[in-house]
Amino acid sequence: QGYKPKNKKENRPELLTIDTTVHMHKYLKGRTFKKRAPFAAKVVRKVAKQFMGTEDNRIEVRLNKAIWSKGIKGCPTRIRVRLERKRNEDDDAKHELYTVASFIRLPRDGFKGLMTQRVSNDEE
Repeated sequence: QGYKPKNKKENRPELLTIDTTVHMHKYLKGRTFKKRAPFAAKVVRKVAKQFMGTEDNRIEVRLNKAIWSKGIKGCPTRIRVRLERKRNEDDDAKHELYTVASFIRLPRDGFKGLMTQRVSNDEE
């Protein structure tokens, strides 16, 4: 019953919020130690683009601190993320929609059985 991203942009609702788990280890395995945390932030942006289809993807401060919590080379294995698509209020903005990725705190073994799920849909 998880939310799967669709490739067709016309089927996507404008404003959407989903919770998903990013499995960092599969992206960071074999990555140079001193490049892991910066790369993990890029991975979150990439996942946001994949799920939400927006070019402008932003990372909240708490999520960035969670990625860097164990230093540059000790990133968390998995991280739970809330992706929220919002409308850009700036008149001179390049893209009309942007995504904000925020951190969802879970216990260390709390990832079992979690799926990607839609939190709310403001359009309906």
